[in-house]
Amino acid sequence: MSDHLGHAVRESRVMIPMRDGVRLAADIYFPASGGHPLPGSHPVLLERTPYDRTRAPNARDGHFFARRGYVVVMQDVRGRFDSEGKLDPFGPIDVPDGYDTCEWIVAQPWSNGMIGTIGTSYSATNQAGLAMSGTPHLKSQFMNQGFSNHFLGRLRQGGALRQTMVGWIFHHAVVSPEALADPALRRLLADSNARAQQWLARGPVMPGTTPLQLLPEYEQYVIDITTRGELDDWWLAPGRWVGDSWDRMPDVPRYLATGWYDSHAHQVAWAYGELVRRQSSPVRLIVGPWTHGRLTPEAPYSGEAYFGTDAAVEWNLLQLEWFDATLKGRDPSLLKRPPVDIFVMGGGSGRQMRSEHSTALDVGGRWRAEDRWPPAGVEYQRLYLQPDMTLASQAPAADGVCTSYRYNPLDPVPTVGGPLSSINALRMEAGGFDQRARPHLGHSDDLPLAARRDVLVFQTPPLREGTEITGPIEAVLYVSSSALDTDFTVKLVDVYPPNEDFPGGVALNVTDGIMRARYRRSWTEPELLTPGEVTEVRVELPPTSLYLPPGHRLRVDISSSNWPRFDVNPNTGEPMGRHRRFEVAVNTIHHGREYPSHIVLPVRA
Repeated sequence: MSDHLGHAVRESRVMIPMRDGVRLAADIYFPASGGHPLPGSHPVLLERTPYDRTRAPNARDGHFFARRGYVVVMQDVRGRFDSEGKLDPFGPIDVPDGYDTCEWIVAQPWSNGMIGTIGTSYSATNQAGLAMSGTPHLKSQFMNQGFSNHFLGRLRQGGALRQTMVGWIFHHAVVSPEALADPALRRLLADSNARAQQWLARGPVMPGTTPLQLLPEYEQYVIDITTRGELDDWWLAPGRWVGDSWDRMPDVPRYLATGWYDSHAHQVAWAYGELVRRQSSPVRLIVGPWTHGRLTPEAPYSGEAYFGTDAAVEWNLLQLEWFDATLKGRDPSLLKRPPVDIFVMGGGSGRQMRSEHSTALDVGGRWRAEDRWPPAGVEYQRLYLQPDMTLASQAPAADGVCTSYRYNPLDPVPTVGGPLSSINALRMEAGGFDQRARPHLGHSDDLPLAARRDVLVFQTPPLREGTEITGPIEAVLYVSSSALDTDFTVKLVDVYPPNEDFPGGVALNVTDGIMRARYRRSWTEPELLTPGEVTEVRVELPPTSLYLPPGHRLRVDISSSNWPRFDVNPNTGEPMGRHRRFEVAVNTIHHGREYPSHIVLPVRA
């Protein structure tokens, strides 16, 4: 790790030209002495952000790394703050813009030609886009909570729309260049941002029906992600999809980071596996108990869950150790350690933490190094949905068992925690939470979600032995519906036994997934249901790592909505995002001998 702690100076608002004449604004931080940049050339760290290069933590990070011998380039992406052009969120334009920025950097006298990239969320995703550009100057990357696979990760999941991205657009419209230049427009957009959940409840968003119509590129983006349910050329564009671009990526060291309650966990874990398989340079993965967008995951809390001080990571020091090893050749011990670090949640007291987080649940956990992901020693075991609503390892013996519920898209199951984007206008809270409704989030009551008639609950008896679940999870459901199309959601829950602090126990969400029935066989050729006909639906749940102590129960909740995290399925079979009608669906889960619905769990032996 760098042992020199010097000074830094900043050059503000440097306009970097792109190939089409648009100029992108950057602040550049230099190692300094006596108030002047140090002479000579240095390795460069580049972050391209939509979140204002001049504000914390960007400015703080710039000073941190510059004081330790790096030149840091903090750049606003196209159409944001001082950068020219029009915003194309997560779009193909980020690929050539990243390439052109690297070409400009290596032509500067202060650059030694070694470029590393940093950044979280959007700034991790466009790192993948930059890698796809084929630039020869990229030498190392630290990608925190993001990669480029938007159809199956960032923007959609299981065919359903992650509505946090619509909230992201409402939020960022308020600080668009147009709004910053027009106070009246900004007030209007701020009001619409505050009402984003109301707009979505009236959904779908139609062209010309919201204040976003005053920012055509923002409105068009919402329409695109809302209506493009199939995997088409729009989704397959470089910058949104890795696709056939793997071979264009330089084979350089990459460090990927995510959290079990991060909305990018499944795509980051997937990208790690692909990179390890394809490249010879070191690839590392770290997964903590963190939520998305936590730029400094030092805090050991995710929602109502407390994981202990061991969950804390000194983030910039970890990145510094990585770049010192990969750009400066210092202390390569990091590259020799096992490549995967995971935080195994669980094992805490289950009591209430007495701190400023007065309702926090002591979940606990510990770090463990692994040689691969998923870890060696994992056995994939099936737990079957039983006729008596329990979970067991043996397949059900009874014939004709099924359980039905009515799914009303106008009364969806409310979102309570989970892997959410932290920056959104949709009144949701990310992380682990006791699964009960909360009026302060707009819910109609404060009762447990399990008390709803449209939530089916299957759970084990209290565990006799501790059990660890670590890896990807899949539910295989045999279903039928009265509707032409509908959704199925699956949530894994850790049920804590009662104690003095929580006399009713706690039902802590662990991970969850969704599947839109029309895409059960293909992302490109949707197939509507035949009402009443039994079909198989597979629901992928993002990976997790959790230890359940003796006395806990493992629970699986099945329903058809999780709102406003995902858009509601109207059950009509109309094109999504253009539907005008809503219908109640009677959805049925079959869980007898002929149709043994089950969940596949990665159990650590």
